[in-house]
Amino acid sequence: MGPRNKTVFSEFFLLGLTDDPELQPLLFSLFLSMYLVTILGNLLVILAVISDSHLHSPMYFFLSNLSFTDICLSTTTIPKMLVNIQAQIQSISYTGCLTHVCFVLTFVGLENFLLAAMAYDHYVAICHPLRYTVIMNPQLCGLLMVLSLLISIVNALLHSLKMLQAPLWLSFCKDLDIPHFFCELGQIIKLTCSDTLINNILVYFLASLLGGVPLSGIIFSYTQIFSSVLRMPSDGGKYKAFSTCGSHLSVVSLFYGTAVGVYISSAVSDSSRKNTMASVMYIMIPQMMNPFIYSQRNSDMQGALKKPVCRIPSFL
Repeated sequence: MGPRNKTVFSEFFLLGLTDDPELQPLLFSLFLSMYLVTILGNLLVILAVISDSHLHSPMYFFLSNLSFTDICLSTTTIPKMLVNIQAQIQSISYTGCLTHVCFVLTFVGLENFLLAAMAYDHYVAICHPLRYTVIMNPQLCGLLMVLSLLISIVNALLHSLKMLQAPLWLSFCKDLDIPHFFCELGQIIKLTCSDTLINNILVYFLASLLGGVPLSGIIFSYTQIFSSVLRMPSDGGKYKAFSTCGSHLSVVSLFYGTAVGVYISSAVSDSSRKNTMASVMYIMIPQMMNPFIYSQRNSDMQGALKKPVCRIPSFL
């Protein structure tokens, strides 16, 4: 294609969830409340794990990192949307959109790997209890965390660097409207008028690889866990084992269930607005609900959370 077919641009336009001005104040209040609840809930989990020596174990190490990841992911997406709603500004610079994509991919990938690491921790605790402290040593936990972060960053940078080169080798159409509340990689690729076959293959291959491998690890871990639990002679042991895994299973179901729902919605529906609403389910809802799930289903966490909560009035 000749140079005349390429669009010179410096910004995209985030259309958000709706263009109805009457709904904007309601959306602002709703998502501001969700954001504050997400930040407060996950901060309490982190403070509880840090302040209670009984929670200085691999499981809660991964949980505190999961809470930190949830805070980062929510902060990457929600504040920009709130600013756009309040200021009635839809534009975002190309560099800002590139940064948006990079951070979203990093934190979504990190959450994915952390859930797999937590499943492995439960597997070792239930299937190999006598060797738990030997296997799940601080060095392994740190290594799993570092590897998860590095792989997530490399994946995000790979996609972001290809976007950085996009003005040089991709032809963008005149319509630079993104029907979303954040810069989603798939939506940006749809704006190009060039052949995006290689881009789509790369996106789906890496998504399948980096999403499928951790999910397969989770499924394998719980297959082994259920097999071991069913062989336990006492009902008390079975109940304790299932209660230990209950919170994590709920979080995994919420995260993967909403993510799969988004992709199914995208496949069967041509409505960009419906797909955007579906994205809320995996970008906001799991991050907000994780602290409640762990606090409701975990007695150790309930006791630890009371300490920082009880200290709040003394600071007021």
